[in-house]
Amino acid sequence: MVNKIFRSNFFTSMLILLMSFCLIFGVLFGYFEAQMFTELESEAGYISYAVKKDGIDFISDFNEKGKRITLVSSDGTVLADTKADVEELENHADRKEIADALKYGKGTSSRYSDTLMQKTLYYAENLDDGTILRVSTTQNSVVIILLGLLQPLILIIVLALIISIFLSYRLSKAIIKPINELDLDNPAANETYEELSPLLKKMSAQKKTIDRQIKEAEQKQEEFKLITENMSEGLLVIDKDSNVLAYNQAAVRLLEISDVKNGSVLALNRSKGFRSVVEKVLSGERAENDITHDKNTYNLIANPVYENEKIIGAVIVIIDVTESVKREQLRQEFTSNVSHELKTPLTSISGFAEMMKSGGTPDETVVDFSTSIYDEAQRLITLVSDIMKISELDEGVIPFEKEQVDLCELSKDIIKRLTPVANKRNITLNVIGDTAFVYGTKKIIDEMIYNLCDNAIKYNKENGTVDVIVNQAKDKTSVTVRDTGIGIPASEQNRVFERFYRVDKSHSKLVGGTGLGLAIVKHGAAYHDAEVSLESTQGQGTKMTVSFKRPTTEKQ
Repeated sequence: MVNKIFRSNFFTSMLILLMSFCLIFGVLFGYFEAQMFTELESEAGYISYAVKKDGIDFISDFNEKGKRITLVSSDGTVLADTKADVEELENHADRKEIADALKYGKGTSSRYSDTLMQKTLYYAENLDDGTILRVSTTQNSVVIILLGLLQPLILIIVLALIISIFLSYRLSKAIIKPINELDLDNPAANETYEELSPLLKKMSAQKKTIDRQIKEAEQKQEEFKLITENMSEGLLVIDKDSNVLAYNQAAVRLLEISDVKNGSVLALNRSKGFRSVVEKVLSGERAENDITHDKNTYNLIANPVYENEKIIGAVIVIIDVTESVKREQLRQEFTSNVSHELKTPLTSISGFAEMMKSGGTPDETVVDFSTSIYDEAQRLITLVSDIMKISELDEGVIPFEKEQVDLCELSKDIIKRLTPVANKRNITLNVIGDTAFVYGTKKIIDEMIYNLCDNAIKYNKENGTVDVIVNQAKDKTSVTVRDTGIGIPASEQNRVFERFYRVDKSHSKLVGGTGLGLAIVKHGAAYHDAEVSLESTQGQGTKMTVSFKRPTTEKQ
């Protein structure tokens, strides 16, 4: 084992050394190349100054070892070169450094020789007269540099080998030392590596079995607790004598008990429905029943537990069905209200039509009856239309696409449509605010603001005022409809958004309407994830605000 650990440590250290050397050498080689390009750029500046002063003759007389200067026209023709006859040189327009200099003012490139032993670095610069000055120098390739460093490299590698062998051997001995010092007569007392546990063969077989069984039992108990504690439904497990064996926190929360003590489950809830479920399930039948507790409704589902065809207990699940019960009550109430609202105009229409059918009705009376039938029919159409709107909002089936809606512009359009109605009672309509966009369904937002303004006019006083205030803040955009009307009593404010609910039924008959306007506002706000707030003082007026959230990234 010592040799195996030694080889692993040794080869790892050598691999790190070689990788570090290659990385450092590559970084330095790139650094020196960048330095050489910097020097070429600096020399090009001096040479360009000399060319401007002495002309092309300076290049012909230039004789610095290791540097080559070339002057190229804008079309790529070589005008002068310090190393070759310009007549023998081909056009340089396709050279990278020349092309870059023509395009960007300066350019660089590098090319290896045919033998790959040398690398030439080129720097080109566009002069004021349109010619290109190129300066180049040669650099030894990586192979040449490595050959030059061969002797010191060998020395470094030999030293690294010696150090690696020494350190790897010492580390291997240190790792293996605790293993050699194991007390096999008393394995439980050893403090050594976890991986060596299979070597401790003298551990008690019975202890292993007990530890495994305890661990499995704890794991199953933890899994059961994790599952039951994350249930929203309450869970009670009882024995055949109705004593509580297990429960979760949801059961404690739903039944509103401070503590579940060991004892009969009947002590948790003394209602008749709860007792009947327990008695029935312990008799061997599946039981289900609803109980009411503090205005909440819970559905109890109980199943017996058998062992060898004998009842040993039962499992009781408690489900909070309060919301579904309330929804069912609202549905029934809605159906009743719709039936009532439909029956009234239909009865009137039927009565007028029956009297007209009997004949002998004077022409003036026929006109009055026809007018009444028309008014009642219009009321029916409006009622059905409002019911359909609420139904669409409830189901989320909206036949319109969302878009950017300007609340200010939309409010002005609505006020324009309601002006004739307001003028009959000498009510002043105002729109306050600037452009404010929200992303939503324009038809629904129009209905919401229209209903708020229509109510503000209907329940206003003579010579009153209705203000539509549009405000765009950092985190929300809101539209507020404020009136100087009769107001809403504080006791009624939490019910005004219910379907068909009217605060002043006598006044409502005079102003008309279906009683669904604010319900449409509420459902429209929910569809747009908006909030509706109400402020009202009886006799002074009402202010209703719809606040739309502004998304992090608004659609444009």
